[in-house]
Amino acid sequence: MRFLNVCKLYIYILLSVFAGACSTTKVIPQGESRLKANKIVIENSETYPASDLQPYIKQKPNTYFVFGWNPFLNIYNWSNGKNNGWNRFVKKLGQAPVIFDPNLVESSKRNMDNHLVYLGYYNSTITDTVVTKKKKTTVTYRIRLGKQYYIDQVEYIIRDSALRTKFYADTARSMIKKGNLLSEKMLEDESQRIAKIFRDQGYYGFTKNYFFFEADTLKQNDSAKLQVRIEDYTRNEYSKDGKPHRVFHFGNVYINPVRNYNLFIRAAGRLSDTSDTSAVANSSAGISGQTPMPRPANDTVLFKGINLIYRGKPLLRPNVLAHTNRIKPGSLYDESAVSNTYNRFSNLGLFSSVNIQVNEVDSATVDCSMKLTASDLQGYKINLEASSNSNGLLGISPKISYFYKNLFRGGELFSISLGGNFQFKFKDKVRSTEFDVSTSLNVPDFLLIPDKLFKNAQQLPHTEISFSYNYQNRPEYTRNIISATYGYTWSRKNRFFYKVNPLQVNIVKLSDISDDFYQSLDNPFLRNSYQNHFDLGLGASLYYTTDASPNPSRSYFYLRWQNDIAGNVLSLFNHLLPENSNGERTIWGSSYSQYYRTEISAVYTWKFGKSNRQALAARLLFGIGSGYGNSLSLPFEKLFWAGGAYSLRGWQARTVGPGNAQLDTTFSIPNQTGDIRLEGNIEYRFPLFWNFDGAVFVDAGNVWNMKQDSGADESKFKFNNFYKQIALDWGAGLRLNLGFVLLRLDMGIKTYDPSDRLWLGPDRWFKKGNYALQFGVGYPF
Repeated sequence: MRFLNVCKLYIYILLSVFAGACSTTKVIPQGESRLKANKIVIENSETYPASDLQPYIKQKPNTYFVFGWNPFLNIYNWSNGKNNGWNRFVKKLGQAPVIFDPNLVESSKRNMDNHLVYLGYYNSTITDTVVTKKKKTTVTYRIRLGKQYYIDQVEYIIRDSALRTKFYADTARSMIKKGNLLSEKMLEDESQRIAKIFRDQGYYGFTKNYFFFEADTLKQNDSAKLQVRIEDYTRNEYSKDGKPHRVFHFGNVYINPVRNYNLFIRAAGRLSDTSDTSAVANSSAGISGQTPMPRPANDTVLFKGINLIYRGKPLLRPNVLAHTNRIKPGSLYDESAVSNTYNRFSNLGLFSSVNIQVNEVDSATVDCSMKLTASDLQGYKINLEASSNSNGLLGISPKISYFYKNLFRGGELFSISLGGNFQFKFKDKVRSTEFDVSTSLNVPDFLLIPDKLFKNAQQLPHTEISFSYNYQNRPEYTRNIISATYGYTWSRKNRFFYKVNPLQVNIVKLSDISDDFYQSLDNPFLRNSYQNHFDLGLGASLYYTTDASPNPSRSYFYLRWQNDIAGNVLSLFNHLLPENSNGERTIWGSSYSQYYRTEISAVYTWKFGKSNRQALAARLLFGIGSGYGNSLSLPFEKLFWAGGAYSLRGWQARTVGPGNAQLDTTFSIPNQTGDIRLEGNIEYRFPLFWNFDGAVFVDAGNVWNMKQDSGADESKFKFNNFYKQIALDWGAGLRLNLGFVLLRLDMGIKTYDPSDRLWLGPDRWFKKGNYALQFGVGYPF
C-alpha cells in the first residue's frame, strides 16, 4: 500500500511539473495569437449541418489529442529561442502553433458564401466575431442561410434532333423537375449524368460543357423558370465555333500485356519509339490522347478482331485477353465498355498499372490502345503473432505463404501457406498445438458456367478451388480436419458482392479424447459436437455496401449475410448408407452432418467533424444454427462463440456464455460456444495526432443454446429473459493508421458479467479477469 501511495505522489508531481510547462503560446510573438478554434453557427436552420462548411475555412487550428489537449503543441513551446540542439529537437518533435491571420477570415467568408450559392442558398449573410484571450483566438462565423428557389417551369432547347430524341428518352430519371429546389450543384450533377449517357451511346468527347442554363427568379416569388440548352459548342467557345455532334465507332483495338512497355509506333509515315506511361485518355471527360495511335510493326497477332502485341513469349493466352476485354472493334463507342474493361483487367490482380488510351482517328472512328504492365508474378509473406489469454497461456502464431500469379498464363492465382498456433505456459504441462497447410487456385472465370451470364460485369467473376489440412492437439483431444471447397465470386455495380460454394467438404477425425473430458460433456448435444463426422454441403454469402472503397471518406453502410447448409443431398441416399449404434447414417465409419447455419450483420458508420475524421460506428449481429435429421447439433467448427478483438472486447475469445453458464473448467483452453449469437456494438472514433486515432466503445451480446433438451437451463435462449443474460463491456482504444494497414489496441472492461449475474463498478474494473487487452488489424467492424 505504501508503495502505491509513493507511486501516486510521484505521478502527481510529474503531472504538476508538466502542467506548469504546458503553455501553448510561449513562442508566439507579442501582438499575435494562436488560432484556438473556428466555430460555425447557423442562425436560421436546425437541419443544415454546420460541419459541412468547415472545409471552406481557410485557416485551421492545431489538431487536438483529446479533450482539447495536444501534447505536441506543448512540446514545441518548450523551445528556448536559441539555435541549439535542444531547440531543434523540441521543434522537430513538437507541432508549431497556428498563428491567427485576420486576413483569412474574409476569404473564408467568401468561400463559404460561394459554396452556399452552389447548394442553392442565394444572398446568405455571414458575419464573424473574433475573440482573443491570453493569446488564444476563437473565430465564430454566424450564418443566415439565403433564399432558396423552387423550379416552377423548365424549358429545353436542343437543336440536334438525334440528341433531342435520346435526351427525352431519359427524362424520367432527370434531377431537373418542377418543384425541385434550384441549385448549381443539381444542374452540374444532371449535366454530367446526361453527358455520360450520350458518351455511352457513341458520342465520344461529349461533356457537360455543352449544357447552358438560365434561371429567371424575378417574375415569381420563391420560384424560378429554368431554361436548359444543349448546344454544338462549349461554354468556352462561341456559337461560330459550333460543330455538329458526331457518333463514333470503335476502330482498331490493341492490347499489349508486358512487363516493360516499349511499343514501336508508326506515325506520319515514319517509325518512332515511345515509352510514355502517363498519356492516358480521360474517357470520362471525353478528352482524347495527344500521342498518335500505336501502329505495331511486328509481334502482333490478330485474335477475334483484337490486335494482341507481344514481345517474346506471350504473358497471357489470347483467349484470356479477349475474354477480359469489353471493347469490340466496329461497335458503337461506349464509355462504359472502356470503364468495364479497365476494371476487369485491374481485377485480374496481375498488373501493377492498366492504361487505356482512346484516340480519334477520323470523323467517325476512335482507336483504342491498352498498355498492361505486369506486377511481380510471385512472392511470399511471413507473419508472426503473439497473444496471451486469461488462463495465463502464451501463444505464438507463425505463418508463411507463397503465391504465384498467372500459373497457366490465364491470370490464375496459386497460393500455398503453412501456419500454426502454439499455446503454452511456463513450468506447466498444459499445451495446445495447431498446425495447418492450405492451398488454393483462383481462376478469373466461371468454370462450368457460361460467361455470357456476366458479360457486363465490371469485375471479373472468379472460381476458387481450395484444399486444407488442420491438425489440433489439445489437452482434451486430438483432431484432424481435411477441407475442400469449390466456389464462385462475383459482384454487381460495385455494391453487391456474392460468393457461392456449391461444394464444401469437411472430414473431421478425433482421437486421444480424454475420458474425464468426454464424461464432463453431460448432454448429448454437446457430446455430439465432439465426434468424427463427414460434412458435405454448400455455402453462400452476400455483401452489400454503399461505398466499396478501402477507406470511405463519407458515411457508409454495409450488410453481410452468410449461410451454410449440409447433409440434405446425402440424406437422399440414407437407405444405402450403414447405420451406427446411435441410429446415425455413416460414411467411411463417420456420421455425416446435417444442419443449417446463418449469420447476418449490419454496420452503419457516420462520418462527421473536420474532414469527416470523426466517426460513430454501430453494428448489430445475429446468428443461428441447428442440427437436424442425421445430426443432433451443429458440428464443433460451426458453433458460435463471442469475445476477443472483433467481438466483446472485455472478454478473451470463447470465454462468454452460453447464457448465464459458468466458464467450463474441463477445457484447459476456454471454449464456450452455442448455436445462437446476438451482439451489438457502438464505437466513437476520433483523431489524435500524427497517424494515431482514438476510440471509445460499448459492446453487448452473448451466445446461447437453442434446443430445450440441450443441457443446463441457464444456457438456453428464452424470449422472456434472454435480455437479462446480455454481457456488457466498455473500453477505449488506440489505432495506428499507416494507410496500407490499421493496427489496433483496445482495452475492454467488463460492466455486466452474466456468468456471475453481477454489475461491476469502477472499484472492480481493473482487477484481474475483469478487463482484457485486445490487439487487432483493421477496424473491429
